[in-house]
Amino acid sequence: MKTTCTKISLFLVVALFLLGCNATKRVPADGHLLTENTIYDGEEKVSETRLYNYLYQKPNTKLPLIGTPLRLYIYNLARPNIDSILDAQRAASANRYTFWERVLSAKQVEAVRNFKKNFNSGIKKTGEAPAIVTEAITEKSAQRLTAYYVNNGYFNAEVGYNIKKDSNQRASIDYKVKKGTPYFLDSITPIIASPVADSIYYVHKDESVLKPGERYATANINTETQRLTELFRNNGLYHFESDYIRLVGDTVKTNHKANLEYIIDNPTETVNDSTYEVPFKVHKVSSVNIITDYSYENRNKTFNDSLVSDGFNIYAYDKINYRPKALTDIIPLKPGAIYRDVDRIQSLSRLSRLGTFKYPSISYTEDPADSTRSDLIASIRLTPLEKYKLRADFDVSTSNIQDFGIAGFGSLLIRNIFRGAETLEISGRGSVGASDDAANPDDSFFNISEIGADMRLTFPRIFFPFNTNKWIPAEWQPNTRFNLGVGVQQNIGLDKQTVSGSLTYNWSPSWKRSFSVDLVNAQYVRNLNPDNYFNIYRNSYDDLNSIAQNNQADVNPAYFTTDASGEVNLSIPFGAEQFINDVDNGNAGDISQNDINDIQAIGERQERLTEDNLIVSLNISHTYDNRENLFDETFSRFRTNIELAGNALALAGNIANTSKNEDGNKSLFGVVYSQYVKTELDYSRHWDLGNNNIIAARAFGGIAIPYGNSGSIPFIRSFFGGGSNDNRAWRAYDLGPGSSGSPNEFNEANMKLAFNLEYRFDLIGPIEGALFTDAGNIWNVFDNVEDEASRFTGLESLQELALGSGFGLRWDFDFFALRFDIGFKTYNPALAEGDRWFTQYNFANAVYNVGINYPF
Repeated sequence: MKTTCTKISLFLVVALFLLGCNATKRVPADGHLLTENTIYDGEEKVSETRLYNYLYQKPNTKLPLIGTPLRLYIYNLARPNIDSILDAQRAASANRYTFWERVLSAKQVEAVRNFKKNFNSGIKKTGEAPAIVTEAITEKSAQRLTAYYVNNGYFNAEVGYNIKKDSNQRASIDYKVKKGTPYFLDSITPIIASPVADSIYYVHKDESVLKPGERYATANINTETQRLTELFRNNGLYHFESDYIRLVGDTVKTNHKANLEYIIDNPTETVNDSTYEVPFKVHKVSSVNIITDYSYENRNKTFNDSLVSDGFNIYAYDKINYRPKALTDIIPLKPGAIYRDVDRIQSLSRLSRLGTFKYPSISYTEDPADSTRSDLIASIRLTPLEKYKLRADFDVSTSNIQDFGIAGFGSLLIRNIFRGAETLEISGRGSVGASDDAANPDDSFFNISEIGADMRLTFPRIFFPFNTNKWIPAEWQPNTRFNLGVGVQQNIGLDKQTVSGSLTYNWSPSWKRSFSVDLVNAQYVRNLNPDNYFNIYRNSYDDLNSIAQNNQADVNPAYFTTDASGEVNLSIPFGAEQFINDVDNGNAGDISQNDINDIQAIGERQERLTEDNLIVSLNISHTYDNRENLFDETFSRFRTNIELAGNALALAGNIANTSKNEDGNKSLFGVVYSQYVKTELDYSRHWDLGNNNIIAARAFGGIAIPYGNSGSIPFIRSFFGGGSNDNRAWRAYDLGPGSSGSPNEFNEANMKLAFNLEYRFDLIGPIEGALFTDAGNIWNVFDNVEDEASRFTGLESLQELALGSGFGLRWDFDFFALRFDIGFKTYNPALAEGDRWFTQYNFANAVYNVGINYPF
């Protein structure tokens, strides 16, 4: 009751504060605060957000749902004319200021004055000045709306407005739009002076975006102008620019039809005060020069090394350190080909993506040997990055296992290691940490350590026994990566040794689509300390120990140990493991069947999490992302991934006729290898509503099915729920499976569904706000888990989708965003059916998430 009263009181205080704020506090006596804009198309109210974005003046930003102009209230807290106020205060209390100048100093008193000014200025910058209605700005908004409709074919559009003022210094504006009859395209006539340009135009005429019968739109005119410019420049017209295109339209007495003429004049050239027309001509690249060690300081020096390869002239001021084909094979700009803008753009893109050169550039000059002035010489200037690059990082962290940790990372990057623009990165990592170890409470503070090393070698091409250019051409910018890593953990959970390696191919058929194929992805994990299992997974131990204590008459007394307080518990690991073995062997005495089922489930999970893993898989991933740049906030992204594990090892085992162990599984080097198929679908969509208001949605589905040599999925390949990038009302690994109630420290399963919806908006300065709803869960399906509460049994299991909601803050630092979210359990499927909705919707059960960048 006390907590409830406190919450109500806090709510009332905040409500009274907001209600007591005077929104018109800084509005001049003869001014009015803009509260609402409304656009009417005839008598119908327009709801399209993009049209309201054309208005020059908008009401002050309001908090979503609440509707309070918080930033305006903050602005009103600042004092206007702060200098005059401070001067007046000083004049009124001259003796007091003189006293403080003697006690401190005039400089320090002035510093206090400057602090007050800066603080006042900071409040103003954080807030938002009142949107005061003016006739001039309203008129400009009406003109801008008129221009919008004119540019979309309503040439006779008129926009009027009505400013409605009230006695409380508030006003709203109604914009009245009379569109009139739209104009449609009729005839489209090109008038092209150059025969060469004219012939190119007619070959590609059907590709025009302008179609007779469609409504006139300036945006389509601009798109067609851009298309023609790109068309001509990609067909040899090196000197063509968009300024050469003129548009003349006739709409006089045409019955609301627009007749267009595209006029393309010849360029002109002035010689001896005389101006001549010079018809466009198709230019050819007669030669391509590649300078491999260009720098501004070397620009006037002579070359000391040169060679010719596939028609390319390769030069160096010092020495050519690259195999010619490493450069010529990825450059689409070829000697003897006609000039194409796209070849220049792709050449620069591919050279940049090598990660070997900084700011590659291409320039063209007329070939002095060609009297027709049609041939061009292309010069590609490459400035190598430093061959060696060292990097070091330092990190401090905490986790649910590690109370405190210090980690260090270092790497050495070597460029052009084999003279083919390859990069080799060798890195090492190490860490020490502190953790409470139930098995050894007297252990030293730093009782955790990890050390590892990784190597990654990247080739800027498909590294394969035969040529793959027919299937993966060079313009798709392919690369090949070899990865190898080793790591050793000491006193972290079960302790582990890990060896991993992969061979990965990447390519991008377009700027929207990319593929990644792990032809081989191998990972071997060896648990060094399986006897520590029940010290780490305490929930499993507590459940097992409770059953043993309740059935002491049926449990071997040797399995128990007595602590200093006289409490009797199962010993670790001997007592716990022997108790499980007795139950598995049918020596359970009079223990109930329900307890036997629980004990067997605990034993199965222990066996799964302590067994060594050998995973050799094939991964294929495809990503579609139509985001054009970092500032594009309306886009979609779809990623698909499929992983096939164990098939190659199974085939090898069948050929070698490998024998099976007592559980019916085959092994390699004494380790049972995993066999499964795993697929993931991840779709996200963003909508920009204007004024930095964004809706972001995400849907994820994944399933991993064991078969053949496996009855379950390795822990490191399974799914989990919760966390700062998933369902934020649950901590990572705390959600699911199903309605089981998260019985383990790390809950995971082999099927997952997740759905997220988030509304983002500006709050104060660089701080953004967010309201979100997350839904999802994990389940077991097609594996050896028998707990019905954890299994997905059909569509009725969708009732177990957990629902979380909450709010958050984002601090945008331009290059990254710091995120803080509070998630509340809205619907918890782990509770009894009548108690699932809102019973845990409070701060006591809230989950606080801190993350970097946006969750999706």
